[in-house]
Amino acid sequence: MKNKYVFVTVMLAVLLFLGVGLTEIYVNHTEEKEDGQYTVVTSFYPMYIAALNVVGENDHIRLENLSEPQTGCLHDYQLTPADMQLLSTADAFIINGGGIESFLGEVAEQYPDLTIINASEQVDLIEDNAHAWMNIEDYMTQVKTIEAELSAADPADAEQFSENTEAYLAKLSSLKEQADAVKPLTEGKNIVIFHEAYEYVAEEFGMQVSYVMDLDEERQVSAGEVADVVRTVTDGGVRVILAEELYGKDMGDTVESETDAKICYLDTLVRGDYDADSYLNAMQQNITLLKEAFSDEKDH
Repeated sequence: MKNKYVFVTVMLAVLLFLGVGLTEIYVNHTEEKEDGQYTVVTSFYPMYIAALNVVGENDHIRLENLSEPQTGCLHDYQLTPADMQLLSTADAFIINGGGIESFLGEVAEQYPDLTIINASEQVDLIEDNAHAWMNIEDYMTQVKTIEAELSAADPADAEQFSENTEAYLAKLSSLKEQADAVKPLTEGKNIVIFHEAYEYVAEEFGMQVSYVMDLDEERQVSAGEVADVVRTVTDGGVRVILAEELYGKDMGDTVESETDAKICYLDTLVRGDYDADSYLNAMQQNITLLKEAFSDEKDH
């Protein structure tokens, strides 16, 4: 009998906790809506930086990022109660699309009236790979889509969105010109990549991908896979391998010790600070690293 009373007491406490939590979400939601701001939430870091450049300095817009900047890519990301509370205040939710946000169905079901902006809607995505922001031209398309959809959803700020986007696209066009200047070094070269995001880099720079090994924190590499990579590098005349240092360093060291290939560690642009120019700076560094790697490759 005593256990029964304990169980009932615990259940009442849980129900009280949930009731208070839901009330708090409702109150916060109401308060956010009454302050006159238009709330835009982005799914993760590259979408936040794109939206930040479209929105600019605008007191009418509240821009928030769903996941922290160090979350990285959203593979298997699970929404938290704080995420759901934030989304309850949102007028628009900007996503990369292409399956990156595996939780999207849950969001759409929970908030059927939420405007969802798919930044990749006008991008020709690589099959089973939606890391479009890694290709400057595709990223520019994403920025244009964000501007167009935000302007439609929030006409009061459309003129400012257009001006901000035009200025950002000018900077991105300059960055694209720098990438194009490196392309004669990279075009037609066989490469191996240790992260699927670099398929977009290969596409932009005209490289031929001979082997893909998608490495992350949970990936266990077998001896057979190591042998396959070494064989591909040796037989295919691969001189440069693109990798992410966070997850690819061990494999990179192994391949460098057994072949003549150079490992070029590139930023996947899914982490960083919240500076508006962070994409420009990180991609600029990637271009510099590619130029150095393939300039060295010419000496072989």
